Amino acid sequence: MGKKKQVDDSIIPIDIAPSDPDYNRYPVSKHRSCWIHVVGYLRASRKKITKQEAQRLRSLKLTAPCFLDNIPCRARSKRRVTRKKSTPKLKNKLDSGSFECYLETLWSRLPADKRDLFTRLDCQWFAWYRKASYREKVLSWVKRKEIFSTKYVLVPIVCWGHWSLLIFCHFGESLQSKTRTPCMLLLDSLQMSDALRLEADIRRFMFDIYKAEGRPENKQMIYQVPLLVPKVPQQRNGKECGNFVLYFINLFVKSAPENFNIDNYPYFMKNDWFNAEAVERFCERLHALA
Repeated sequence: MGKKKQVDDSIIPIDIAPSDPDYNRYPVSKHRSCWIHVVGYLRASRKKITKQEAQRLRSLKLTAPCFLDNIPCRARSKRRVTRKKSTPKLKNKLDSGSFECYLETLWSRLPADKRDLFTRLDCQWFAWYRKASYREKVLSWVKRKEIFSTKYVLVPIVCWGHWSLLIFCHFGESLQSKTRTPCMLLLDSLQMSDALRLEADIRRFMFDIYKAEGRPENKQMIYQVPLLVPKVPQQRNGKECGNFVLYFINLFVKSAPENFNIDNYPYFMKNDWFNAEAVERFCERLHALA
């Protein structure tokens, strides 16, 4: 058998990693900065120190003034780092956080007179409404939006990993109006997924909104509000749906008539409304602004 390696008890490794997970949340004092600098060097160089040196370091931690200000630091490089394979986020499938970020950027750049015709709901509210435990809370949030005071309400929807856009038109008008017909539009860039599978939830959502507002219309009248699904341009892959919804919002806000008349449907919302290249250019501009 080989000889057992002797360990020098006078040399001990020191674990300098902080055990407190909140360690980096607190302001760094001058003394602590000094200590971090010393132990950071030891950690990087993987050096072992003697017990006597460890004792001196502990003393330094408690008493030594900070000497970091006397250490010359190299200026930060001004060279820009480029990544060969960087991919704009809008070319990836959007999550709700990214979608809201891009929508805020888009909304701030739309004409103010057009924005005044619209109210928009958070992109997660419809999905949360479909869960019974969140339903009342979502309806209270919608009520604060006073959606019956504007001509259009934008409701971005994300369900089953797919984005679509629901638009309430003239909800503040009488359901018998002939010139400003209350109706709903569902813009879906993947109609092969059967956009109307959401119809039952949409109509329940609409009815609960009317009920929460104390509107006089009865259930039968509310359920007769038309839900229209225009044949809009379709996405080319499984990742573009969120981009298409942002582009739907952009174009609809700019082009929507002040009074939406169902007799003129589908207005501009047709197969040739825009092409794929227009969506790509829009996404590139929006990503640069965000």
